[in-house]
Amino acid sequence: MLRSPEINENAAYALHGDRKDHGPVAELRSVSKTFGDVRAVEHIDLEIASGEFLSFLGPSGCGKTTALRMLAGFEAPTTGSVLIDGKDVSALEAFKRPVNMVFQSYALFPHLTVGGNVGYGLKQQRPKISPQVIEDKVTKALETVRLSGFQDRRVWEMSGGQQQRVALARAIVNEPKLLLLDEPLAALDRKLRKDMQIELQDLQRDLGITFVLVTHDQEEALSLSDRICVMRAGRIVQTGTPQELYDRPQTRYVADFVGTSNFFEGKLMRAPDTSGILVLADGREYQAALSGPVSEGDDVCMSVRPEQIRLQRGETPDSLHGTILNRIFLGEHTEYLIHQESLGSISVLAPRQSDEGLSDLGKGDGIWLNWKPEAALILKND
Repeated sequence: MLRSPEINENAAYALHGDRKDHGPVAELRSVSKTFGDVRAVEHIDLEIASGEFLSFLGPSGCGKTTALRMLAGFEAPTTGSVLIDGKDVSALEAFKRPVNMVFQSYALFPHLTVGGNVGYGLKQQRPKISPQVIEDKVTKALETVRLSGFQDRRVWEMSGGQQQRVALARAIVNEPKLLLLDEPLAALDRKLRKDMQIELQDLQRDLGITFVLVTHDQEEALSLSDRICVMRAGRIVQTGTPQELYDRPQTRYVADFVGTSNFFEGKLMRAPDTSGILVLADGREYQAALSGPVSEGDDVCMSVRPEQIRLQRGETPDSLHGTILNRIFLGEHTEYLIHQESLGSISVLAPRQSDEGLSDLGKGDGIWLNWKPEAALILKND
């Protein structure tokens, strides 16, 4: 695996200089987009900071790709404005914007060499750039993505990861203000996808270009992003750092989409401060942290992440008895599916160290489980 120390810093600075821009590099102001009767994006307001790695995360049809295409100039907003460097570019064609895009398919030209692909956009610029300048820029771009000496290689002779880096080199050679990534890792196998996540993050940090990623893969968004916009039905429902979204989701939808969680239906009885008391289906009262807008008497849910639940052989105060439905050993951790008579199925993720005393247990065996009150969240049941 190639890591960041191998990045050619001189090549990065030669391409982009010392970028310390101030203010947002791009903005979506009250942007909506409709296709006939379908409202793909609805009233998005978003500022994208210079040099950040931002991701749009959501399921298919949530509007994330449409938002990206409006930044790129492939779609014009029905209402609202798109700004880059403070200038309204809503009506500006894609090729006139300081933006480049890397597609899921990479969209490389099979009849051109690697160097021909990377330098293609430079050759289309007017006034024309001299062949020597193009060659120098292509060389530096390939050095930046660690493909030095590959200029004469045919793209169909290269691996999927190498092709992705060719697409990245072609995108950065024009020194864009924004680099837009439309699920660029979706076609790669799991191991290569993880390697390329590290490559992308290292490249973005060293170049200082603003990256905007569209993905439905929560792990990809969590591992790469400075900020994540979680989308649903054309709207941004919550924006925050990966840790904020994981630890303090505002709704059940966000908690369910960012990570994995157990949800227990209940009614909020008291909410005196930052924590509340709710009653679940088993009739017991539980204390949990408040997250998001809820009021006493609301039908809510309690969310508990699988890794926050502890398993034990014996009963202790506040523990619940359950029966093991399934146990899957995965090396560094073990996944359990526990049936609890009143609360239903509960997913538990036990690290190797805490699971060592339970390794003889299997399907049908009884077990006790509990969690700390601060590990549980009371969420709006949307």
